[in-house]
Amino acid sequence: MHDPKKLEEGFGDLANEQQLVKEQDHTRNFDGDEKEDSRIGTNQPMEQNQDEQSRQQQTTAVTSKPKNKRIATLDAFRGLTVVLMILVDDAGLAYPRIDHSPWNGCTLADFVMPFFLFIVGVAIALALKRIPKVDAAVRKIILRTLKLFFWGLVLQGGYSHAPSNLSYGVDMKFIRWCGILQRIALVYMIVALIETFTTKLRPTTISPGFFSIFPAYKWQWLGGFISFLIYMVTIFTLYVPDWSFVEHHSDGSKRYTVKCGMRGHFGPACNAVGYVDRQVWGVNHLYSQPVWSRLKACTYSSPATGPLREDAPTWCRAPFEPEGLLSSISAILSGTIGIHYGHILIHFKGHTERLKHWVSMGLGLIILAIILHLTDAIPINKQLYSFSYVCFTAGAAGIVFSGFYILIDIWGLRKPFLFLEWIGMNAMLVFVMAAQGIFAAFINGWYYEDPDNNLVNWILQHVFIDVWKSERVGTLLYVIFAEIVFWAVVSGILHKLRIYWKL
Repeated sequence: MHDPKKLEEGFGDLANEQQLVKEQDHTRNFDGDEKEDSRIGTNQPMEQNQDEQSRQQQTTAVTSKPKNKRIATLDAFRGLTVVLMILVDDAGLAYPRIDHSPWNGCTLADFVMPFFLFIVGVAIALALKRIPKVDAAVRKIILRTLKLFFWGLVLQGGYSHAPSNLSYGVDMKFIRWCGILQRIALVYMIVALIETFTTKLRPTTISPGFFSIFPAYKWQWLGGFISFLIYMVTIFTLYVPDWSFVEHHSDGSKRYTVKCGMRGHFGPACNAVGYVDRQVWGVNHLYSQPVWSRLKACTYSSPATGPLREDAPTWCRAPFEPEGLLSSISAILSGTIGIHYGHILIHFKGHTERLKHWVSMGLGLIILAIILHLTDAIPINKQLYSFSYVCFTAGAAGIVFSGFYILIDIWGLRKPFLFLEWIGMNAMLVFVMAAQGIFAAFINGWYYEDPDNNLVNWILQHVFIDVWKSERVGTLLYVIFAEIVFWAVVSGILHKLRIYWKL
């Protein structure tokens, strides 16, 4: 029987390995293998003198197929990414240095999104290495894409105000169309469809040579190159004119104008990434609290959040979409690099061969990114999802993935990382309940006299902040123990009960 804990592709399906393949194989088996198994396990015409014990052994051999080996690194890496998201989102206010970089540069928070896209690519390669029916695979890919987009819209489109605000609902005039899950949905769809439609062109063996795997999967790399080309041509050549926006207040609204009239600019105000989103989605549908407001030009509190300076440029008040259309096209390359790591995992069976490819590519990408950044050719920038940012974060993902592979799957040091595996197998649940604050909002709904008098705030203040006499240390410890450790335990219990949230 198939192992019910196999991995499957994408961010949303975190419990089972190759679920898509398993379901399609199940359909295929009704046409062939499964019928044969049934014949062996039932009373078919046979030699009368056949040994009954031999028949039982044959039936057992058919119905008890050996389980596929689980790649624990995949779950641990996914779990690490979710833990990082919780840490930087909830402790970032206390420790601004780990929060998203206000503009150029890369902080701990800036690794979260590309790490997700990298592991989506790796998982897709494993899940789609056998595709008996392309049409069925395409339907599942499209359906899963729509599910991811829907949940992204609910959680980050403005409908949910969790965890601090107990109200819900969104004015469709200001709904945010983009977000984390929406970007993952786009990258997943493109990368998975390319993998699916090229299934007949996929090699079963790779010829000797360090670079032989690249031409073997040329269509996947062609898709990544096209996304790279679209992004680079657009960001360097698109003319960005002056633009305006309206800042809304309780006592009225005020219109501001941003002066541009240029092309090929990598600054906050006049880049092509923001211009494309303003034209496609409309300025009212962009993220209203961009991290660039923490720049020194905008606030004296930089790099922390603070009141705007009186002489702050007008764009400091403007909206900007960090998960916008053009930057998401660039993000497809992160998924392409991830699927390349998955292809290496499939075709190279030796640990040394795998690590040689993974580590060399990771280091090469990091070196390329640093050169582009230090020469000011293309700065590392998460908000723009620049090419140097893709290289730097994908290279880092490859190195971390290789490190986990050595520790967990080669050396067998699995117990210290079990909590990451548990979270990784239920990452969608933890993402929604913890990272998006839905569970905290549920707890906050039971308050005494005032909404601020709730259990979450009481634990944070009296169990952590008051004990350590420090708001920063108390907040950090609250995030570690009351959120990360708590959800690790919950995920472990759900794993024991074989309960997983799948899309």
